[in-house]
Amino acid sequence: RPTPRMLKGLDALVFDVQDAGVRFYTYITTMGYAMEAAARQGIPFYVLDRPNPINASVVQGPVLEADLKSFTGYFPLALRHGMTVGELARMFNEEKRIGVKLKVVAMAGYRRSAWFDETGLPWKNPSPNLRSLTQAILYPGVALVEGSNVSVGRGTGMPFELLGAPWVKAQELTDYLNGRKIPGVEFQPAAFMPDGHRFRGRVCYGVRVLLTDRQILDSAALGIEIISALYRLYPRDFEVKKTLPLIGSRSVLQALQEGRDPKEIPLLWQDSLSRFRQLRSKYLLYPE
Repeated sequence: RPTPRMLKGLDALVFDVQDAGVRFYTYITTMGYAMEAAARQGIPFYVLDRPNPINASVVQGPVLEADLKSFTGYFPLALRHGMTVGELARMFNEEKRIGVKLKVVAMAGYRRSAWFDETGLPWKNPSPNLRSLTQAILYPGVALVEGSNVSVGRGTGMPFELLGAPWVKAQELTDYLNGRKIPGVEFQPAAFMPDGHRFRGRVCYGVRVLLTDRQILDSAALGIEIISALYRLYPRDFEVKKTLPLIGSRSVLQALQEGRDPKEIPLLWQDSLSRFRQLRSKYLLYPE
């Protein structure tokens, strides 16, 4: 959070940062904190809007329960919120009653349905572990397990395309996940050794996630399938309860622990997702 001393004497605070389009990507929390700090100091806040790299049309996944707010969950957003940072700033300012003097500098010619590679803009990594659009597309699903004792490939050349742990049996997990026939992805057995982050210097066994069709992938459903697979196959090893902060829904975690079919679990979040879509519609700036 910017401190009053940092903001002293400023005419304005400008947010010019590339988001990833996912509820738990913390740049939008930092934006919210900065808006709050600017409001307290009476400083105008400008957002130089940027594309949502995984498009701003699709809205997927559970909506964060209000009492689970944290640095990885600033506002009750859907997992994949389908908004730009400028639109989010408008929502935060109004719904959280921040009261900052907000100016969103909108993009010219932007279509909500555009993936980043359809914008004509060059890809630049928004953070060190999002190195391609493919990784950004897989991120909201694969990263759902990141709070637990599983590596998602950080510390390798393929973050969010790899998933595993020393206690996983690669072929077993691969066969199980491929047997689930998850639309938009396939799986290959993998072994990898992260040089940083979780399990640094240890061999992890698991899967490589292959994106086959981004248009039909439900990334939230992918994450639920992965969590379910790990819990069904390795209930003594997998710390499933630690996935709650990123899932953002106690009923979803409970359904996973009860062994419910992952294909049924998305039904649990449809009502809250419908309400979020209605709220979201008030703050959208761009056409499809």
